[in-house]
Amino acid sequence: MPAYLDKNTGKWFCKFYYTDYTGDKRQKKKRGFDRKKDAQDWERDFLSKHAGDPNMRFGSFSELYFEDMKHRLKESTIYTKKNMFDNKILPYFKNMRINEIKPTDIRRWQNSLSEYKDKNGNPYKPTYIKELNDQMVAVMNYAVSFYDLKENPCNKAGKVGKSKADEMEFWTCTEFNSFIRQLKCPSGGWMAFMILYYTGMRIGEMMALTLSDIDFKHNTIKISKTLHRRNKKDVITPPKTPKSNRIISIPPFLADYLRAYITKIYKLQPSDRIFPFTRGKLRYDMSQGSSKAGVKEIRLHDLRHSHVAYLIEIGIENIFLISERLGHDSVQTTLNTYGHLYPDKQNVISTKMQKQYQNSTDKNY
Repeated sequence: MPAYLDKNTGKWFCKFYYTDYTGDKRQKKKRGFDRKKDAQDWERDFLSKHAGDPNMRFGSFSELYFEDMKHRLKESTIYTKKNMFDNKILPYFKNMRINEIKPTDIRRWQNSLSEYKDKNGNPYKPTYIKELNDQMVAVMNYAVSFYDLKENPCNKAGKVGKSKADEMEFWTCTEFNSFIRQLKCPSGGWMAFMILYYTGMRIGEMMALTLSDIDFKHNTIKISKTLHRRNKKDVITPPKTPKSNRIISIPPFLADYLRAYITKIYKLQPSDRIFPFTRGKLRYDMSQGSSKAGVKEIRLHDLRHSHVAYLIEIGIENIFLISERLGHDSVQTTLNTYGHLYPDKQNVISTKMQKQYQNSTDKNY
């Protein structure tokens, strides 16, 4: 595999022919390499990539992976996956050839995740480590399926992290009331937290709400979109899953607060966002308010968990209704996430069976 020295610049370049996907012969030329080996490696990697050869570098392979996945996954999902790759996976594996990545390489990378500490000495959460590892497993499975990689080295390396946090964080109704009293009523932040706690909608769904989504006649809120922040711009997309499109019923007191808040927004149009601020503002308000209230600090997303705990606390335990309200894809998702919040239903069932039997006049003995 030859490489050539440009005497004018002192840089190396490669020049070669390859066959494109239509079967036509094409010439490729790439300049600007400091070393002859770099030019040769670039040519080898280019040819491997176009031939679907597992000898290509992981960096080039990830480009092929995302090019394919962008036609099959939501834009927001691709954005999240690519952010993980660019920051936590590519720096470690970028220059390795995919057919040379061994289980020991995977384990060393896993160990680096487990040993990581930020500037404040905080490690990655076990759930985040598992999510990163799952991304690596997925891309290597893709290589096995479509690029003739013999086996996925992640399988031998084993799993890391946890699928669920050791303990779900949420606020009780008392804790939320202590927190919300610290905020100015009815400011945008105050209203946003009231919506999140009493509806359980996702943060992006709340931030994408417009005036046309509110039906004060029936006291409902329509969820049909979500907001993401990408490259310093707000992007509106369809919600997370098809079942995330839903109508949420709200109590009259919340509707009254929301109406009072909206009437104070100057010249609000039907297509205008009701909460035109950032997650950063909400995080700041949440941190300040919880500190003043003397309650534990939780994440914004934990308000969704708090809503479920609140529903169960006031006696709404129908898992189908809760699943529908949250916009989950299936009831099983709701059970997997919140099943531990439910009282011991098995004891309730056996107690009721015993009571019915004792009251029955037709005993079997």
